[in-house]
Amino acid sequence: MEAKSRPSGRRSYALLASAAGLATVAALASALPADAHSGKGHGPSRYQDVQLLSFNDLHGNLEPPSGSSGRVTETQADGTTKTVDAGGVEYLATHLRQARKGHRYSVTAAGGDMVGASPLISGLFHDEPTIEALNKLDLDVTTVGNHEFDEGAGELARLQNGGCHPTDGCYTDKKFKGADFPYLAANVLDEKTGKPILKPYWVWKKKDVRIGFIGVTLEGTPGIVSADGVKGLAFKDEVETINKYAKVLQRQGVQSIVALVHEGGFPSSSSYNYDCDSPGAGDGISGPVVDIAKNVTPAVDALVTGHTHTAYVCTVDDPAGNPRMVTSAASFGRLYTDTTLTYDRYTGDIARTAVKSANHVVTRDVAKAPDMTGLIGRWNTLAAPIGNRAIGYISADVNNTGTESAMGDLIADAQFAYGRELDPETDLALMNPGGVRAGLTYAAKGSEGDGVVTYAEGFTVQPFANTVNLQDFTGAQLIQVLKEQVSGANAAAPKILQPSRGLTYTLDLTKTGADRVVTDSVKLNGTAVDPAATYRVATNSFLAGGGDGFTTLGQGTGDLVGTDDLSALAQYLTANSSATAPLAPPATNRITIVQ
Repeated sequence: MEAKSRPSGRRSYALLASAAGLATVAALASALPADAHSGKGHGPSRYQDVQLLSFNDLHGNLEPPSGSSGRVTETQADGTTKTVDAGGVEYLATHLRQARKGHRYSVTAAGGDMVGASPLISGLFHDEPTIEALNKLDLDVTTVGNHEFDEGAGELARLQNGGCHPTDGCYTDKKFKGADFPYLAANVLDEKTGKPILKPYWVWKKKDVRIGFIGVTLEGTPGIVSADGVKGLAFKDEVETINKYAKVLQRQGVQSIVALVHEGGFPSSSSYNYDCDSPGAGDGISGPVVDIAKNVTPAVDALVTGHTHTAYVCTVDDPAGNPRMVTSAASFGRLYTDTTLTYDRYTGDIARTAVKSANHVVTRDVAKAPDMTGLIGRWNTLAAPIGNRAIGYISADVNNTGTESAMGDLIADAQFAYGRELDPETDLALMNPGGVRAGLTYAAKGSEGDGVVTYAEGFTVQPFANTVNLQDFTGAQLIQVLKEQVSGANAAAPKILQPSRGLTYTLDLTKTGADRVVTDSVKLNGTAVDPAATYRVATNSFLAGGGDGFTTLGQGTGDLVGTDDLSALAQYLTANSSATAPLAPPATNRITIVQ
C-alpha cells in the first residue's frame, strides 16, 4: 500500500518562536557501529533517524479543555509535583510544527479515538471539524478506537471518504472531503465478508525508507459501545491480528513496523514525566497493554497506544526478550510523543538499541496556529446559537474526579428526577463513569459569566445522545449490578456507577472481586434493599443494553424509553438553579469507601 503523497510545500510553515519543551525521555542503550550516521562520501549513511510524532484520544477537543481535563501533572527535580495547563489544537499544531523542524524524515501517527464523545464544536457537526483539523495537523495515519464506532461503521466510512451527512446534510457550502489520512482497522471485520472494514495497514515511504503501520482497536469494543454502533462487525484479538499483518508486511519487504493499538495501561504515577522504567523494565505499568506488548511479534518495533487516557513512555520486553518502546500521550491533545526510530538501510529494520522516546506537554505559552484559530472560529459561529444558551447556574466547580464524582452524582440526580416525571414509581438512577466526559467549571469559558452553565458545556459533559431508560429490577438484581462494578469483566479495572441521592452502600477495597460491595450496606433512603422487592431504575440506554460489563442491567423488565440524557441534565439544572440561587455541587458521600 502506498503512502499518500504530499505537496512539496506542505510543511513550509512560517518561523515560530521556540518554546522550552517539557519532556520525559526513555531510551534504549545505544549500540550502533561507529560509522552509524557517516555516509563517508558514498551516498546515504547506513542509519537514518526517523521522527515519529504521536498522540491519542483527542475526542474532538479542538478548544483547550477546561478544568482537570486541560491539565497534566509534572514531577519536579525535587520530587514535588505541579500541574501545567495543556491542550487545544491551536497549540498542538504549533508544537507539532516546531517539533518537525530539522527532521526531513518525520511521520505523525495517532492511537485512536480522534473523534467521539466530543465537545459541541465538533460533536454537533458529527466530528467533521475534527477531521478538518487533523488534516491541517498533517496527521499521516491513525488506528480506529472504540469511539470511532459511536455512530456506526457507515458514519466512520463517511469520515474517511467524505460526503455530507445522510440526515443532517452539509453544514457549509463546501462538501465534506473526509480524512486525508488513512484510518486503520485490522481487527474489525465485516461479519458477512470476514474482511477488515478499512485498511488493516499502511506503509510510510520517503526515498528508500519504509515503515509499516498496523492499526487495531481493543477486542472488547462491543462491550463499551452501543449495540447499534457495532452491528454487523466482529472484533478480533489484537495480538493475533498484529502478528498476522506483520507477516504480510514482511513478505512485502517491509521490516520496520509500528503497531497503533487502541488499548492501554496504567502507569504507577499520574505524572506524565514519570520514569516508567525506573523500577525495572515494564514494572512501572500495568493493564491490558502489557500483555499485548509481551506477546506481539518481535517484528514490531514500537507500540503507540491509547484508550486509558494515561501518559507513559515505557520499555516492555518482546517475546524474544528484547526491550521495546510502548507509549501513550494521555488524552485531549494535552501531550504528544516524540520517538526516534533509527532505520537501518542494510536490513530495512529499526535498530532497536537506538530507539528513544519522550512525552512533551502541549503548553499554551506558544503562539496559536492561525489556521486552527480560523477553523475554530468558523465552527463556533455555526454552533453559537445552540451552544451559548444558558441551561443553569452553579456555585462552584462540579468536578469529575474520584471514585464517586460530584458530576456523576449530579447526572444521576438529573436522571432520577426525569425518571420520576416519566413514572412516579422510579426509585433511583445509576450513571456509568465512562459516560461522564468532563466536569463543569465555575469560571466562564466565554462571555456568559462565571457560574453560568451553557448548553455547549453540558454537551461536553454528556455528548453521546443516549436516552434515559426506565427498567424494573429485583433487589437481588440491583445488588448484583453493584457487585458487577468490581467483578467479572470489571474485576481488573472497576467501573463504579454513580448513584442518585438516596442510594448508599460501602465499597471495601481491602477485599477482592464482588466481595468489595458490602451486601448488608446497600440501602435506599436509609432502608436496606429488599432482595425480593421490585425497584424502578433509571439508566442511560447504553447501560440498559448491558454495556460496560453490566449484564444484569440488560435483563430489566417494563422498559420505558425517555428523552436524551443531555436534555434531562439541562432540564434538571434549569429547574433547580438560578442566577441568584445557583446549584451547589453534590457532596460525594453516597459511597463509603474503605481502603
